[in-house]
Amino acid sequence: MKEIEILVEIYSSLNEVKEVLNRFNYKGNKLVIDEYYYDPKRDSLKPDKNNKLYECLRLRKKENDFFITYKDDVFDNGKWLYSNEYETKVESIDIARNILEKLGFIKFIEINNNKSIYEYDKYEITLEEVKDLGLFLEVEYCTSDDVDVKEIKKEIQDFIDSLNINVSEELGMGKPELYLNRNKKEL
Repeated sequence: MKEIEILVEIYSSLNEVKEVLNRFNYKGNKLVIDEYYYDPKRDSLKPDKNNKLYECLRLRKKENDFFITYKDDVFDNGKWLYSNEYETKVESIDIARNILEKLGFIKFIEINNNKSIYEYDKYEITLEEVKDLGLFLEVEYCTSDDVDVKEIKKEIQDFIDSLNINVSEELGMGKPELYLNRNKKEL
């Protein structure tokens, strides 16, 4: 599955953003806890010296459901374009965590995220209140079709601009990288 998305930081107030997003189809609120792991014997899942991730292994707790995910990122001239995401549900996050630890994987970051999810047309719009990080808006388009990723990203950016809320430019990185950079965390 191609996950084409744009993540921006929000500078408008939470109430202003909710007022704008309330015109879309509200799908609910979810507390999501993501644990990211790396393998100390190889560099592929480990952030580089600039805290950039090219691949990641994640355990996710979303309400009462648990998932394991592997993502590999696709770049264009050093700029993040999209991620290939491989995710499956697991019965027990404790057992999945134990398996990863027994295989030598090390948890290096945990992201606690309160997500308010909306849908509009072909987009999933997520207002994210991330502990120790801030307020974000993620607009995502998922497909398994062969599409022009740059064109889809342009459409997403045009959509974000049409919301008339005060946001940053596309961050070009995920919350794990932002967290590592802002909290000066090193492995």
